[in-house]
Amino acid sequence: MKNLTAQDISFTDFKLNGFYNLGEWRPFLFIPFFLMFLLSLTANSVLIYLIICQKSLHSPMYVLIALMAVVDLILPIFFVPNMLLSFLFNWSGISIVGCLMQMFCIHYVGAFQSTLLLWMALDRYFAICRPLYYHKCMEIPNFLKFVAVPLIRNGLLNISMVSLAGKLTFCVTNVIDHCFCEHMALVQLACGDITINNMVGLLTAFLIPTLDFILITSSYVVIFASVYKSGKAHMKAINTCITHIIIMTSSLIFALIAFMSYRIRNNFSNNSRVFVSTMYILFPSCFNPIVYGVRTKEIRQRFLQLISEIKVFPL
Repeated sequence: MKNLTAQDISFTDFKLNGFYNLGEWRPFLFIPFFLMFLLSLTANSVLIYLIICQKSLHSPMYVLIALMAVVDLILPIFFVPNMLLSFLFNWSGISIVGCLMQMFCIHYVGAFQSTLLLWMALDRYFAICRPLYYHKCMEIPNFLKFVAVPLIRNGLLNISMVSLAGKLTFCVTNVIDHCFCEHMALVQLACGDITINNMVGLLTAFLIPTLDFILITSSYVVIFASVYKSGKAHMKAINTCITHIIIMTSSLIFALIAFMSYRIRNNFSNNSRVFVSTMYILFPSCFNPIVYGVRTKEIRQRFLQLISEIKVFPL
């Protein structure tokens, strides 16, 4: 009879134990994360409702903002409910198939946030620098030409990353030190060579959020140069660009810190790594709709109008 070695055994069920070393304080994490989850659901739902119900907000820019709100609404649902149950009842089990599915959904939909910011930059570029061609370029058939390449890129990179992770043999432990199935949190449990997985993960990080950041920054440099030459004609549009830059910068900082935290472990505690990775997803989902609501005049006015109507017609 053949003796089984560690490499012959591969775990198919895992436990997610993010923040586990907090001990008896861990259940108290339910409160802040639940409040952030509730804020995300409420703020994004209100933003989507305002844009759908107000015909004056049916221009391409606001449609893109609504799509961003949909992404921000969906993304936390993939992991926050399970995380909250884990905090309260220690329900932390997940199968390898469920883990890989969760990983793909989180990373692919998360990449869609970056792509939407790129689309918004394109929208502002055509509106400010090529106004005569704006309506033609923003027609659905023409606009799809611009978005097809990023969507295909996101899909191929994330499918490759998850597929390679699924081929690994996991014999180190079945305990994932995270609150969800983050790519490197799972891959580091493999007992074989993970060099390719590491490289594909880094490639995904730099070809999606970093490349999008470079393209967005380049477009805004052109936009700001155009506005500077034309004077104050497009200051309203610049205000919208500044909103995008705030959201883009905060999202990219969290994303890169989360991706790089596994490569510079000595400078990151386990709790810090899990916190940053969780905030990379949850923070933008909570505060993107607030930033858009505060800094976008039309959305702010519609929201105040909605509040006044609720006061006039109380339940």
